Amino acid sequence: MPLIPEEPQIHESAQGPRATPASGRTAPTPRPVPGPRPAAPSRPGRPGPPRPAPPVQRASRDAVKPGPGPSTPPAPAAGTPQIQLIPASVQGALDAAEEAVDLLLDSGRAPGEVLVITTGDPHPWATHELSFGEASYWAQHDAGDDVFYTDTRIADRVGARPVVVVAVNGGPESAAVSALAVAQARAGALLIVCGDPQRINSVLGAGV
Repeated sequence: MPLIPEEPQIHESAQGPRATPASGRTAPTPRPVPGPRPAAPSRPGRPGPPRPAPPVQRASRDAVKPGPGPSTPPAPAAGTPQIQLIPASVQGALDAAEEAVDLLLDSGRAPGEVLVITTGDPHPWATHELSFGEASYWAQHDAGDDVFYTDTRIADRVGARPVVVVAVNGGPESAAVSALAVAQARAGALLIVCGDPQRINSVLGAGV
């Protein structure tokens, strides 16, 4: 039996509106195929109350407290001279004192700022000036124009000077004690002691 070719089937959507049936009812209009849904616009966030700013951090006391200054050696107490010791024998103490005076003058010290005290034999200058009488001797002291030399016996009468040099060139222990006591009381800035270090430290350690 020969095959009868089938008629091509047409999809309903391509046929258009259907004919009105005999009953008088119209066919429903075909609904369009929905396309892709557009993306929904972003919704702005709901404004809320403004967030308070973070409180300013208060600096701790330690943060604002000034730190210590640069480390410096302690200054001598007011009225306390700096003490320098120049080792020397009894026989060489006076020469050491003379060299110390020369260095002071070379460094800029005025002669009238220096006083020299001996514990043993007086300095030759003092012996020479005293030969003209004590009035002339002390007049030169009061003038303050030159280095003044004295010894333990009369050192209590001298006035203060910025630098005092002591030559421990002999004499009893009491002479060294007296000379160093006067020197510490008269020296304004610097006290130089020339002599045996052990003996000088012993006297200074005794509270002089």
